[in-house]
Amino acid sequence: RLRRSGVILGDQLRLDPAKIGRGLQALLLVQVRPHRRELIGPFVDRVRSLPESRALFHLTGPDDYLVQVAVADAADLQRLVLDEFTSRREVARVDTRLIFQQWDCGPLLPPAASRVP
Repeated sequence: RLRRSGVILGDQLRLDPAKIGRGLQALLLVQVRPHRRELIGPFVDRVRSLPESRALFHLTGPDDYLVQVAVADAADLQRLVLDEFTSRREVARVDTRLIFQQWDCGPLLPPAASRVP
């Protein structure tokens, strides 16, 4: 019943990145200049096609995008940043943050159900 109403968007297979040779995860804060539609579409398509990309967010504020990536090691992260991000003409800046640990949260509930009396 929830699936028919569009509340459940789908199921996902979750893999352990370390067990498939991608034990280092990072967040890339990316600034795109100029921030225009004709540049955003190809940039988003390219980032989504990268095998290292795990999630992509379009943001407000000084950074335009947050990209979660999973790579083999620091050298692989450096290669990814240099070859796939800073080499692009529209990418003005990339700040990198390593992920030490990650936790799942949830479950996601409607606002009324999540209020504590």
